[in-house]
Amino acid sequence: MGRLTGRTALITGGARGQGRAIAAKFASEGADIVILDVCGPIEGLDYDMASKADLDETRALIERADRRCLAEVVDVRDEAAMVAVAERTVNEFGRIDIAVANAGIHTYSPLVEMSAQAWQVVIDVNLTGVFHTIKAVAPSMIAARSGSIILTASVQGVEGGYGNISYTASKHGVVGLMRQAALELGPDNVRVNTLLPGPVFAPITTNPTLQRQLAGESGRDLTDEQIEHQTVNGPRNWHLLRGRPILPASAIADAAIWLASDESQHVTGITLPVDAGHLVMPGRNPDPIVDDELGTFDYEGNALTANAGQ
Repeated sequence: MGRLTGRTALITGGARGQGRAIAAKFASEGADIVILDVCGPIEGLDYDMASKADLDETRALIERADRRCLAEVVDVRDEAAMVAVAERTVNEFGRIDIAVANAGIHTYSPLVEMSAQAWQVVIDVNLTGVFHTIKAVAPSMIAARSGSIILTASVQGVEGGYGNISYTASKHGVVGLMRQAALELGPDNVRVNTLLPGPVFAPITTNPTLQRQLAGESGRDLTDEQIEHQTVNGPRNWHLLRGRPILPASAIADAAIWLASDESQHVTGITLPVDAGHLVMPGRNPDPIVDDELGTFDYEGNALTANAGQ
C-alpha cells in the first residue's frame, strides 16, 4: 500500500471502465487524481459515451478514498484543452507524476466498407488524442526529471482483428508513438510504456450495438441478455489461461499500477500484454476458403484432383 503516496496522476477516459478502475487503484495507493472524459456524443458512433454523471461518480469514488480529485470534461482531440488542463493540474497539485492516456473508441467495419469519416474519428481519438496527452504532460515531467506515461493500446496494437481496420491501425500507431516518446523522453528520466489489454468488460466492448455487429447474421435474433452472455463467455476461446471469461477492468489497473510505481523504475519502451496468454497462442485460420477450382493436395503437395496445381 502507498506505492503512489504524494503523487498526482492524470487519466484520460477516466469516467468509467478501465479509466475508472485505474483511477480507483491509483487512489487506493495514495495518488491524487485528475480524470478527464468527453462526456458527450462523438460523431459517427452508435453507442453512448461516458456521461457527466459517470465522471462525477468516479470523482466521488476517489474522494471516498480520501484523495483529492479534479474531474474535467475534456476532449482529447482538443490539443489546447489538453494543454490547459495539464497546466491547471500543475498549478493546483504542484506536479504531474503519472499520465495514463486511456481514452479510446471503437467502430466495427470491414476495410472496403469503412467511410473516411469513420476512419478519421477513430484515428483522431485513439492516436492523435494520445499524442496530445503526451505533449501536454511532458514539459512538466521534463522539468521535474521524472515521470511515468502509460498508453492504453490493445493486443490489436500488435496483431489484426476482423472488421477492426481503424481500431487496429490506431493501436499499432500508439505502440509506435510509445517507442518514439520513450526514446526522446528517456534522457530526462521520463518513462513511457504501453499496456496491451485483451477483451475487457467495459462499455467499449460490451455495448449491445457493437456485439450485434460482431455476431453478424447469427446475432440478429438474440436478446440483449443472450448478447451479454456471449460477450462475457466468448473470450474463453481467446484466452490461453484456463477458465478466463472476459477480463475485468481491474486486471488492467493491476498492470497499470506497476508501470506507474517505482517497482518499474528501470522499465521504459515496453508493450505489456494483459491478455490471459492470448498472444502466446499459435494462429490459425478459423474459416479457411476452399477454392474448388484449385482442387486438393496430399501431405506432400501432390495433386489429388485434376485441377490442383493449375
